[in-house]
Amino acid sequence: MNARIQSQLSIMMFLEFFIWGGWFVTLGTFLGNNIQASDGQIAMAFSTQSWGAIIAPFIIGLIADRYFNAERILGVLHLLGAVLLYLMYGTADFALFYPYVLGYMIAYMPTLALVNSISFNQMKDPTKEFSFVRVFGTAGWIVSGLIISYAFHWDSETGIAQGMLKNTFLMTAIASAILGLFSFILPKTPPRANRSEKVKLSDILGLDALKLLGDKNFLIFFISSILISIPLAFYYQNTNPFLVEIGMENATGKMTLGQGSELLFMLLLPYFFNKFGFKKTILVSMLAWALRYILFAFGDVGEFSFFLILGIALHGVCYDFFFVSGQIYTDNKAGLKIKSQAQGLITLATYGFGMFIGSIVAGKVKDLFTENGLTNWTNVWLVPSGIAIAVLILFMLFFKDNQK
Repeated sequence: MNARIQSQLSIMMFLEFFIWGGWFVTLGTFLGNNIQASDGQIAMAFSTQSWGAIIAPFIIGLIADRYFNAERILGVLHLLGAVLLYLMYGTADFALFYPYVLGYMIAYMPTLALVNSISFNQMKDPTKEFSFVRVFGTAGWIVSGLIISYAFHWDSETGIAQGMLKNTFLMTAIASAILGLFSFILPKTPPRANRSEKVKLSDILGLDALKLLGDKNFLIFFISSILISIPLAFYYQNTNPFLVEIGMENATGKMTLGQGSELLFMLLLPYFFNKFGFKKTILVSMLAWALRYILFAFGDVGEFSFFLILGIALHGVCYDFFFVSGQIYTDNKAGLKIKSQAQGLITLATYGFGMFIGSIVAGKVKDLFTENGLTNWTNVWLVPSGIAIAVLILFMLFFKDNQK
């Protein structure tokens, strides 16, 4: 992979995650304060990510692996996304907001698999090369959070009161339009499947990737991906409102510390992956998920504020060591013809089924431990910690690592 292609892929990754981090982190706070959405409505909004992920394999299987270049599909989806983000920017009613965010997530979620496929297509050894491209996605997420908190103060008490968080949608709409146009000059990523072959229903629905579940180890990984995404949903849905509620200043900006650690561990990932193997890398991530929520449960903005900072900083281990390792593992397991489908399948497991279940559970748990408008956050955070420990035990017992 030459320097020009690496630069193009890095810009693509930067914008891809700048867009996501630029509005999704503060979504719960925006909905609760600006639209006065209920906890149930907030859970509905977050679950749209899952509906997008569930539909994503269909889009990938129908188009990316068979008919059109992946980079062109990426461009079209982000241009459509720019329009929908702009519509969200101008909406102040949940009944109107929901269909826009649902439509956006259906357009956005397939792009997570597409940017991976475009990247992997240009790499001789993704195990060593992918981290150095993917790290720019993390940088994009960090920059968006810093802009929100420190450049414009949209998430400050005054900014929230004035409804300034809606500007996150305008900012990301502009970024989405830029990435949409930029995608058309990315390296060509033609469909892998043979067009002369008869189209089968399994091709259209992306069902060929399901054959991977016949491998016991991949099946255990798939199930674990679904289950560990439940704690992930707690993080996305509740962390920013939690930090704002307990009085942390510049909460969105401070949450980028998690992406800062993600940058560090993204660079360390190839070493861990090659030195310790896939299984041990995944187990470390699951342990980190359990620990971070214990730190959230007992942290505060006073004497134990360092618990919160450490819990945020663990995001690099939590996310990279599971989700990025999983993408590399999936690429290695998939055959040449179904690489895009396989990435779509993992997107389905994590951001589809797992996050859908997680968004519902996170909303129900918060409701359960909220009385008279006051939330017992200690009890809320102990739930995902327990789930992470259970998944760790499942994976440790049943996954057999063939790598050293």
